[in-house]
Amino acid sequence: MTEKKAKDVKLEIQIDDETSQGVYINLAAVNHNEAEFVIDFIFAQPQAPMAKVRSRVITSPQHAKRLVATLHDNLLRYEAQFGEISMEQNPTKNIN
Repeated sequence: MTEKKAKDVKLEIQIDDETSQGVYINLAAVNHNEAEFVIDFIFAQPQAPMAKVRSRVITSPQHAKRLVATLHDNLLRYEAQFGEISMEQNPTKNIN
């Protein structure tokens, strides 16, 4: 056989101190065209009339689909460990 195996490529991922702190978001807006997806990560304060985009990610349709699959897999694993995530907008608690 003359087939060559692809060498395993090890990717070193670096992150600077500011980025490693992360930002909190509670809203996302997704738009797309034929070539790319644009995802805006937004923080909206309760009762505030304006919200601010904290980060914008532009990616290919293939990467967007992989991201959705990865998020889905992680959500399933999260719920298996911690229980189902409620999709209620304003869950109410019983106070005794």
